[in-house]
Amino acid sequence: MKRLFSNLTFQVIIAIVLGVVVGIYFKGFAPTAQTISKVFISMITMLIAPIIFFVIVLGIAGMNDMKKVGRVGGKAILYFEVVTTFALVLGVVFANVLRPGDGMVVNAAHKVDPKLAGYEAQAAQMHWGDFFAHIVPGNVIEAFAKGDILQILFFAILFGYGLSKMGDSGKSVIEGIDKLSKVFFNIMGVVMKFAPIGAFGGMAFTVGTYGISTLLPMLKLLGAVYLAMLVFIFVVLNVICFINKISLWQYLKFIRQEILIVFGTSSSEPVLPSMMIKMEQFGCAKSVVGLVIPTGYSFNLDGTTIYLSMSVIFLAQAFHIPLSLGQQLTIIGILMVTSKGAAGVTGSGFIVLASTLTAIKVIPVESVAILLGVDRFMSLARALTNVIGNGIASVVIAKSEKAFDEEKYRLAISAGE
Repeated sequence: MKRLFSNLTFQVIIAIVLGVVVGIYFKGFAPTAQTISKVFISMITMLIAPIIFFVIVLGIAGMNDMKKVGRVGGKAILYFEVVTTFALVLGVVFANVLRPGDGMVVNAAHKVDPKLAGYEAQAAQMHWGDFFAHIVPGNVIEAFAKGDILQILFFAILFGYGLSKMGDSGKSVIEGIDKLSKVFFNIMGVVMKFAPIGAFGGMAFTVGTYGISTLLPMLKLLGAVYLAMLVFIFVVLNVICFINKISLWQYLKFIRQEILIVFGTSSSEPVLPSMMIKMEQFGCAKSVVGLVIPTGYSFNLDGTTIYLSMSVIFLAQAFHIPLSLGQQLTIIGILMVTSKGAAGVTGSGFIVLASTLTAIKVIPVESVAILLGVDRFMSLARALTNVIGNGIASVVIAKSEKAFDEEKYRLAISAGE
């Protein structure tokens, strides 16, 4: 019994249950719960930038071959695009078959919400070219200060390349970075002990602020979105796992702590560093994990793409706007670009959705207000699917590079049993 209570997974489950109870019966606690959740997430985010930098630099410096770095990165981007396209198409199919928007009362869409104006303003500023130009940091210190993952990734690749060219004279630098990375991973181990408190705060805030009753008018959409994401995980990703000769179930068991933390906080960001550790323990080479996981947080958003495609079709159905097959294909094409454009931004789902509606000019942009009340519950499913998909992407790329340690994999799954 003592061993059970000391288990982090068990602690997070209990914390989530307590969070739901507190959220239902003590709604006034919601602001405090939000503060608790924000503090935990801040403790994680303060470590993300240095950990990503150290892992990528060490991985690339160890490769001694920039062609391999380019090959790994190219394979990752290609994989991300193929899989997220599957996710988009799946979302469109489910939205057309289940038709969650039929019979929806849309007068709630005309309520003025201050959040909506902010999302629309940010959506208006979104441009595909600007997104890629933003990858190159104008100021490296600023990139670290803001925690901009893609800019840190870009700089780390260049830094690792420069370090790899130093030969023996760069070994002392590599050893120093290796020691620093171990310090930060030790700090991460301490911070993760607070995961139950963070999950409790996140869940208590979500339930206390939005309440279970707010879900009732949108249950059909929520059910359709969750079903689509479950099919994506247990059919599409399961097939990918089968092809690559790994067990999806064993993988999910191995990252169960990360899944529960995402479930409690409704955010994938708190588990980014620990997912990098876990995927290395699962058998993926550090150099592959360092490139794939951080890049995947911007380019491999499977859950987000399912949500976006279904939301656009849902809003068209709710407003009785018929969309032809050609229009739906156009939407898929636009979403393949816009879904990459606001990764890691608070409210990114609404920003991307608003920018997509602006681009297609068929559905009123203000209609996204319908989704505001349930977005927190949607973000939970999005974050879970994104995290699970990114881990599997690491395995696929590692296997393709023959950089997957089968012995580590067997040890990982035996430890998870």
